[in-house]
Amino acid sequence: MPMESPEPEHTPFHDAELYDALFSDLGFDRDFYLDLAREAGGPVLEVACGTGRILLPCLQAGVDIDGLDLFPEMLDVLRRKGAALGLSGLEARLHRADMRDFTLPRHYALIIIPFNAFVHNLTTDDQLHALRACRKHLATGGVLVFNVFFPGREVICGPQGTPVLEHEAPHPATGLPVRIYDTRTVDLVAQVQTSQVEIQELDVEGRVAASHPSTTSMRWTYKPEMELLLQAAGFPRWQICGDFDRRPLTSDTDQMIVFAWKD
Repeated sequence: MPMESPEPEHTPFHDAELYDALFSDLGFDRDFYLDLAREAGGPVLEVACGTGRILLPCLQAGVDIDGLDLFPEMLDVLRRKGAALGLSGLEARLHRADMRDFTLPRHYALIIIPFNAFVHNLTTDDQLHALRACRKHLATGGVLVFNVFFPGREVICGPQGTPVLEHEAPHPATGLPVRIYDTRTVDLVAQVQTSQVEIQELDVEGRVAASHPSTTSMRWTYKPEMELLLQAAGFPRWQICGDFDRRPLTSDTDQMIVFAWKD
């Protein structure tokens, strides 16, 4: 039976147009994933491709890439953006599916899960299902690459229940500011952060013209736990780095970048 959606509430990903306005120009990881895709030597799959922040530049660079996402609203925005760029054949490359339970007809030299999307697997079973689904779709010698959030001391010991301005960007249609606030609570036992999210659209005078509340949760994973997950999912070989330059993971302020190979 298909698995239930990991996000039963209204989430920021349902507000796909506003999500895209906020994050489409975010480029901190784009070159990293684009370089991997160019060098893959075979087909590429982006899991949780969203509105195409990584997938569309890959297509423009001539990469043979497919995309998978749970949220039809996100895929609709991606299709519209692809059409505006004149990219043909995009529809056949896009799949609506849960990262924990998908079956596609191809095997891939590279599978990527950018922008912390793996953290929306909220249980160990969810994490293992997602890793095994990706491993099943890798070609022999292929590699799964993803980055994941884990909180350092500043987050763990920081205040909870207080709105924090996470990001602001101009709306592409109006040029007016769009803001996203995150009010976080942390369950240290379950290793789950729950976020009450508010996306605000501002008017020309800087007042809130529209507010869009939503909820999302994420499960963090530390390096030793991630190594156990990769082993249990059947990966014989992996490397865990501390940033996109592939330096060692040594600090709780580092990113965690995971490479896992199917030999």
